[in-house]
Amino acid sequence: MAALSDRRRINAPSGGTSAPVFSKALKEPGYLEELRPQRIRAPKELRKIFLQTSIIPSASGSAYLEIPNAPSSHPATLIPPTSSLKIAASVQGPKPLPRSAPFSPTLLLSTTVKFAPFATRHRRGYIRDAAERDLGVHLETALRGVIIGERWPKSGVEIVVTVLEGDEGAWWGQEGGSNGSGWGLLNVLAGCITAAGSAIIDAGIDCVDMVSGGVAAFVQDPSADGRLLVLDPSPAEHRDIIAACAVGYLHSRDEVTEVWLRGDAGLEAADSLIEGAAQAAEGSFSVMKEVFIENLEKNGNAQGLEGAGGKRKHADVEMAG
Repeated sequence: MAALSDRRRINAPSGGTSAPVFSKALKEPGYLEELRPQRIRAPKELRKIFLQTSIIPSASGSAYLEIPNAPSSHPATLIPPTSSLKIAASVQGPKPLPRSAPFSPTLLLSTTVKFAPFATRHRRGYIRDAAERDLGVHLETALRGVIIGERWPKSGVEIVVTVLEGDEGAWWGQEGGSNGSGWGLLNVLAGCITAAGSAIIDAGIDCVDMVSGGVAAFVQDPSADGRLLVLDPSPAEHRDIIAACAVGYLHSRDEVTEVWLRGDAGLEAADSLIEGAAQAAEGSFSVMKEVFIENLEKNGNAQGLEGAGGKRKHADVEMAG
């Protein structure tokens, strides 16, 4: 009776509980290999992209990018074989620098990339790690050559990118798949470039061109002389990735502002790898273009209706009264 009256003790639930029952054990030989996803897209086929701007009212410009799970042939399972990519970017500024700051003839750019704690299967910390700092440096390099900084002397702009869900570096079923080998960071960087570039345009900051990101990789393929060039790779779908490349690409100027190359591609194959990444970036650019054209048409129609039908709306209200 003394134990039941102890308020510091957490009592067990009144009802009984039962352990979950699974149809198959994950350690069954050959079962994990059956769950591995297989790429059914063409080598140069990209995943669908969802892009929306002006999602944060308090920011000067913002954008949300989502790339859903890649369609692949795999048996039905409760565990998703691949992960999607969800990124939110916001722009604060341009705003004047503090009086104590030294004079700067150009705009000072500051970029921050942070994974949400729940963004990957391996839980992230609240303090930025080395991978997040590297992504921030790559993103700043990709955006620095886009913004016309001479328009805002002694001013600064801050770009904050939050990765809500990031591509895994490897398939979860293989050894080390929870942490991955880092191939997924290239897809994250390309998504950050596209989302940040869209947020900059949404903020109305003058740029030389629209910047977008793309990824290409060489994967093992015995039927194609040992390796095959694929665009927009999903690391979970490929057992062995030889090399991968992420670029920041300017479509109208046909220029590359950032290159991040990983793996051993060789000097001769590096050019084709960068060119493939630029082709993938063109696909992201087409989505950005359609989104901003739709926004311009929507804003133009809204202003036209407001200017032409203002009196009519006022009359309708009076009639209703």
